[in-house]
Amino acid sequence: MLAGALLLPAVPASATTATTATAAKSAAVMDDPFSVFKVTLKAPKTAKAGGRLNYTISAINTGPYYADRWFLGGEFPKGVDLKRIRFRTSIADTECFLEGRAFYCFANQVMEKGDSVTMIFETKLSKKAKGVQKATLGIITYDVDQGAENMSKEELDRLGFPVRGYAKTAKTKIVR
Repeated sequence: MLAGALLLPAVPASATTATTATAAKSAAVMDDPFSVFKVTLKAPKTAKAGGRLNYTISAINTGPYYADRWFLGGEFPKGVDLKRIRFRTSIADTECFLEGRAFYCFANQVMEKGDSVTMIFETKLSKKAKGVQKATLGIITYDVDQGAENMSKEELDRLGFPVRGYAKTAKTKIVR
């Protein structure tokens, strides 16, 4: 037992402080975003009840790294029928899904630093829509390990992968 203890190197007290500082710095680096997005959201200021209400979301990956798992969309207004949302984009193989009051789309495509994506969501308001309709839309991105880039959003959330959201809010007044 004593022979095993002699094999361990002696650690000076000052090394503990340096090690703690290095660990804190490493933890801070781990909290840095994997990729940061600049988001713009365009929506009409007014719309008629029962009329169209379309949103254009643009997101640019400003880096510092690529994004391999990202979702565009968000929470649409209460006056919009989520099952009737249509979208237009130049990205091939885009899939969309509902999650509560949110509607998200993704493409199995890596966005390098400097790449951008634009998606137009075409919606229709119910005839009963009134007041101000609020939408919070943008992009969410997951920092995933290699091999996990094909997982669903639900699985990424369940496993606790780091996620960052970049969203904008648009308010549209309903007029009669």
